[in-house]
Amino acid sequence: MAWVLLIVSVTVLWVASLCKIFLASCSPSKVVYFNHGESFQKKNFLLVIAHPDDESMFFTPTINYLTSRGHNVHIICMSTGNADGMGNTRKDEFYRACVILKIPLQQVKILDHPDLQDGFGKVWNHNLVAKIIEDEISSWAIDMVITFDEYGVSGHCNHRDVHFGTRKLLLDPQHRNIEAWELVSTDILRKYSGPVDIWLSMLLTLRQPSAEVHCLLNEQPFKSFLAMAQHSSQWVWFRKLFVSFSSYTYVNTLRKIKV
Repeated sequence: MAWVLLIVSVTVLWVASLCKIFLASCSPSKVVYFNHGESFQKKNFLLVIAHPDDESMFFTPTINYLTSRGHNVHIICMSTGNADGMGNTRKDEFYRACVILKIPLQQVKILDHPDLQDGFGKVWNHNLVAKIIEDEISSWAIDMVITFDEYGVSGHCNHRDVHFGTRKLLLDPQHRNIEAWELVSTDILRKYSGPVDIWLSMLLTLRQPSAEVHCLLNEQPFKSFLAMAQHSSQWVWFRKLFVSFSSYTYVNTLRKIKV
């Protein structure tokens, strides 16, 4: 009997969470993020990721929020994800995913640098990553940078190197005016709680200064599935489960990077 009650409770909570997201898509929040309390101003954002499919697996709530509000989103992907020798295929898949996410392809760049190759144990040079980000900021008049936090959601070393490269740039006195935000990593229970995590994410955000933490619901979660499905070489059963049960499909908590 206890198991039945538990299953019913979880199901009700799951459905309630999806309803909350559906209502958010019908009447988008009027809260203006990233504008420091000012009225809406169109900004240029740079999303810094490590591999093709990072944008679809982890950052779709952020991307959907920004594009739906009229902001310009640029993406720099530091590698082709060539760990299994499929770099060219994954590069094409990445471009197709960006089309689904409504990011103009002229605002998307994927690198194949010999010192920035995909793989566990392949540590990337933080100075090199910082220089690449600096060049992108200058080329596109970027206002804000978004990337992984220190743990990098999954703990992948390349995710973490992207974060430390961004932080390296911010530590340079010449670039202290650059504003950067990190995707907050959660514990494994929250990570695989699907849409249910939106409640805790919103609650924890309310307890912190609004200028330092933003909670972004994915108003179009189906886009996460459509975008990830473009990465057909990676769209295997366990990643389908990941996208279904990952809280990152439904909500992103972004925290301002302090140095």
